[in-house]
Order: sequence, then C-alpha cells, then structure tokens
Amino acid sequence: MAGGVGVSRRYAVYAVVLLALINVINYLDRNIIFVLFEPIKADLDLSDAQLGWLGSAYVVVYALAAIPLGILSDLRSRRAVIGAGVTLWSAFTALGGLARNFWQLFFCRSMVGVGEASYSPAAQSMIADYFPGKGRALALGIFWGGIALGGVAGIWLGGELEHLYGWRAAFLAVGIPGFVLAMLATQLKDPARDQADIPLLEHVRRFELTVWRVARAVWPLWTFTALGALVAYAIDRAAWGSPDLDVAVITGFAGLGFAVQVAVVIRSAILHRQQPRAHHPRVEEFLVAARAVLRTPTLIWLFLGGALIAFSMNGLVAWSPSYMQRELHLTPQIAGRTIGLWGLAAGLLGTVFGGKLGDHLSERFSSGRIVAGSLGFLVGAPLAIWLLTVTDLDLFIPIFFTTLFFFTWYHGPMTAAIFDVVPPQVGASVIGTYVFFSHIAGDAIAYPLVGFLSDRFGLRLAMMLLPAAAFVGGLVVLLAARTTAKDRERARRATGPFRIPDIAREL
Repeated sequence: MAGGVGVSRRYAVYAVVLLALINVINYLDRNIIFVLFEPIKADLDLSDAQLGWLGSAYVVVYALAAIPLGILSDLRSRRAVIGAGVTLWSAFTALGGLARNFWQLFFCRSMVGVGEASYSPAAQSMIADYFPGKGRALALGIFWGGIALGGVAGIWLGGELEHLYGWRAAFLAVGIPGFVLAMLATQLKDPARDQADIPLLEHVRRFELTVWRVARAVWPLWTFTALGALVAYAIDRAAWGSPDLDVAVITGFAGLGFAVQVAVVIRSAILHRQQPRAHHPRVEEFLVAARAVLRTPTLIWLFLGGALIAFSMNGLVAWSPSYMQRELHLTPQIAGRTIGLWGLAAGLLGTVFGGKLGDHLSERFSSGRIVAGSLGFLVGAPLAIWLLTVTDLDLFIPIFFTTLFFFTWYHGPMTAAIFDVVPPQVGASVIGTYVFFSHIAGDAIAYPLVGFLSDRFGLRLAMMLLPAAAFVGGLVVLLAARTTAKDRERARRATGPFRIPDIAREL
C-alpha cells in the first residue's frame, strides 16, 4: 500500500502525527530543565558545572540505553517498547520535582534518559516502514519537528510554570500528558513486522541471557563506576574537594569503564569471528547486517558529523536560557517565552523546509539529503557566533530566529540518509547506534564542558565553542556525499528477506 506494508496512506499519516506528538512531549520533558537551571541553581546551591552534569545525566544514560533498546525494537513489538518508554520517562520527569539535592535530581534525569531511549529508534523505524520510499525524509522531518516544537515548548512552558508555581511544579505538570499518549501508542499498527515471531523469552533463552551473564558481560562499566563512587566518597569524607570534583571523579571513572567496555566488546567480536557459530536465521541475519553497517563509509561520516552537531545544537539549547537571563537580564519567564515563541516558528519552518529540500535534492542526485543536512550548519554557524555577541534583545530575536531556522534543516535529511544506506531489517538498531554515538560524543560532553568553562571564563566565551563545532560538523557531514550512491546501492541489494550468501559475498 501507499502507506507501507499493511496500512493505508491515511493511517500512515495518523501514525506519524501521533508519533510526532509523542516526540513533542519527549523533548518537552527533556528540555524543560534548561530554563529551570537558574532557579534550581539558587535553590539547591549548585555550580554551572553541576548544572551541566544534570543535562549529561540524561544524555549518557539515554545514549547507553539506545543500542539495546533499538535491538529490542528490531526483535520484538515496537509498540510495546514505545509504550513502556513513554510511561517511564513521564513518571521520572514528574518525580524530578520532588528532588531535594543534586544527586536525587541527577538520578531522576538519568531514568528519564532510559525511558526516552526506548522511543526514538523504535518510532523512527516504524515511520521508515510506513513511508518506504517517497516522502520518507518529509515524514521523518515532521517527526523530528518534535525537537523544535517540544524543545522550545519545554523552555517556554517551563518558564511560565516556574513563574506561577516554581520549578518543582513545572516538572510535575509536564510529566502527566505522557501517560495518555503511551496508551494510544500501544494501539498503533506495526507495519512490516511478522506478528508470529519468536517470543522475547525465547530470544533470551537462545542468547542465554541471565542476570549473571549480563553483569559479567558489562563488568567494566559497573566496576569502574562503583570504584569512582568509592573514590568520590573518600574525597568527600576527607573534605579534600568540592561537589564538582565528586561528580568529575565518578564521571571520569565511568568514562574509563566505557572505554574498557568497548575494548572488551571488540576483542570478543574478533574472537567470535574465529569460532564456529550456530546458525540461527534471525541472529545470522543481524550479524550479516551489522557487518554491512560497519563497512558503510557514509555512516562513518554521518556519525562523526552527527556528534559535532549534537555537541553544538544541544549545547546551545541547554545554555541559551541561562545566557539570556545573565547577559540580557531577562527573567526565566521572559527568556522562556522569547525562546519558545521565536524558536517554535523557526524550528518548525526549518524542519519542514529541510525535509522537503532533502527529498527534492535526492530526486536529482543521490547525495541530495546529505547536502541539505550539512548546508544548514555551514550557513547557520556564523550567524550563531554573531548571536553570542549581541546584548540588545531587539537584535537578538531576528538573529536567533534565522540561526535556528538553518540549524533545524538537518533532522529529516540526515535521518533519511541513514535509512537509505542500511538494510531496513536493522533500521532501529542502526538509529539506536547513531543516537548512542552522537549523544555520548556530543552533548554529553557539551553540557558540563560549557558549564566548567563558564565557571572560569564566563558563559558568553564558553558558548563560543558551540557554533565552531557546528561548522566543523557541517563539513564532516558533507564528506558523506562522496560515498552515498555506492552505499545506497548496496543497501538496495540487501532489501527484503536477507539472502545470507548474497550479502556475505557483497561484504
């Protein structure tokens, strides 16, 4: 059918609208904390670095959870994964309003990351199946309009709620709508998915997943994180450092654990390739697809560029409300209202325009979506530098509008470009991997780094790092234009039921 396997075009449009609406709530719950930075800082007596870590708490957990939840979405019901995720992030968003210290709020924001990580890969995979050809970039662009709409709505609504009721009530209020949307999402038709699949428990048995095996498989992560917590506790008891040092120690050890974990996984993969393997069709299909992904040059450039883009884009979103409150001397309410009104208009226009531009250019040459995605940052980055030198609100608003318009071009085209060059059966897994890498190497670093630099050099100078990263990211994405045609052709040959010998020969 026109709307994908087993659904009409009209139903596909309904599904995209619903998933986009959930994405609005996703980014509303995600971004509301940024406009609340200043009152939270005053109430809980935090530094800018700690505020940055509150943003990274969400991002790090979100990125780490995206890969396994993306794989789970490929294996089982995407509807169930979406429903559970929306419920989880809504509950912990509300609970954030009850936090009494840095660590309680840190934990709540971390759990919001778990819930939201389950949503994005599964939802985008479903949309790609609803629109398998023409209109895919536009549909994904509408879905990613949730970044613009929800992101600025969170800042706008957060400022208004904080003004009326305080920052705690703001968290409690925005968590409620997610529960209703979670129920609607569980009723969606799941296109291109065999409903008579192996039960999840059977997958668990086939992979021999037990609590002990999982704990042993990820021992570097929990071992180094626990060690970091012990060192931070010892420093705190000895009164040698500050709360910033405690958080930095734990994060540093966790990062070391992540690096060791990656090394362990690579070593295991090398050893696994040297051993005879049992041939379970589902597992074999996934392993062959994974090899195709690892040998796709287009993805390498998109992943690297995506990390720089996430660093700049999300860093600007996070710290702009504080910048406006400190440098333009606005209240949280006025700062949120200004960002919400003009950011919403610019973001929606930019997202839709970028999606249509990507589809239009892709009809003329294979790298059209790549060009559309990168062009917005090459034009928008110089404007962002100018923006950070402005102290007059009347001049700030039009520059802010224009900058955000260009910065939001990339959502639909880049996501569609990823789906263009990978086999559709593992689309959610690849997007999950992209989400993981772009966030863990992007905004997870940007939030605390800008906070750290702000504590020492001031917020204006610290934020200048962000548009520079955006410009470099646009250049890196543009490099993918050289390899897109070849990678799209390889993905096309892999479409449909996997033919293991044919794909293996391609690799």
